[in-house]
Amino acid sequence: MPATITSIAHFLPPDVFPNSYFEKYLETSHEWIMTRSGIAERRFATTGATSDMIVPAALECIEKRGISKDEIDCVIVATVTPDHMFPCTAAVVQSKLNITKAWGFDISAACSGFLFALQTAASLVDSGVCKKLLLCGSDKMSSIMNMNDRAQAILFGDGAGVCLLEKSNNPEMGVLDSLLRIDGAGGQYLHQVAGGSFKPASHETVDAKEHYIFQDGQNVFKAAVKGMADISSEIMQKNHLAPEDIRWLVPHQANLRIISATADRMGLSMDKVMINIEKYGNTTAGTIPICLSEWLNKGEIQKGDRLVLSSFGAGYTWGAVLLRWDMND
Repeated sequence: MPATITSIAHFLPPDVFPNSYFEKYLETSHEWIMTRSGIAERRFATTGATSDMIVPAALECIEKRGISKDEIDCVIVATVTPDHMFPCTAAVVQSKLNITKAWGFDISAACSGFLFALQTAASLVDSGVCKKLLLCGSDKMSSIMNMNDRAQAILFGDGAGVCLLEKSNNPEMGVLDSLLRIDGAGGQYLHQVAGGSFKPASHETVDAKEHYIFQDGQNVFKAAVKGMADISSEIMQKNHLAPEDIRWLVPHQANLRIISATADRMGLSMDKVMINIEKYGNTTAGTIPICLSEWLNKGEIQKGDRLVLSSFGAGYTWGAVLLRWDMND
């Protein structure tokens, strides 16, 4: 039986930073930001680390499912802003939650991190290696952003989404298919220069601001429009699905124009697309699970709904997952 999501929750920091905040400090305007990104506000975690956003979402997720924490046998965290280079953030989360019988690890695939982790988690559950797996997508992007750079400061936000994966009782429900891709040649356009073994931290790297995000916006935008649209259309064709067969497109929330292009390529009207970018910006690995949790809370996802989850991120990484919803609420 395929793996399925049996519970989901999310956490967003309380501190809201509207576009007016950046108008005070940067040469920009609300209209300029909205036209280019569709983002009106975002949340920044002014204290704590990535794990501190995951933990409250995980506790809510576990409580909703009504299980003991000790039933969880694996923790996977998708993130590019780990608490530390090591130990992995999954180990930090396991310790903070006091989960005593789990193993786990982190996955780094930037904005595609949740989809890469979802397919990995589903494979572990499908195979029987894991029975109850806690899957977390979270990033504290404010920790690696240059707040004086208009090109990146306006785009990103912080947040976490957490779900529980178990085997479905129905072979036609759950994670049904995935198409995942990487192209390392694209890394030159979106990366973090320093902090790894290639260029360890030093006074020089800090002075040169090489620990912040580097993004060539034009090249990334072009690649993302094509990558997300192509892979989303491809997974529909592979599974012989027409637009009317899809209830929701759940796209990575990076840019409203990229989302619109993806929906158009799939033949979907925008009323079948989950969009919350205007409230939260790009929370990287958190965007897709946050969308799923919000829409479920609003009663907008019903059992049996077919969802296509789609993303594009640094690396380059991109992919799509076909999911048939297996929860009533």
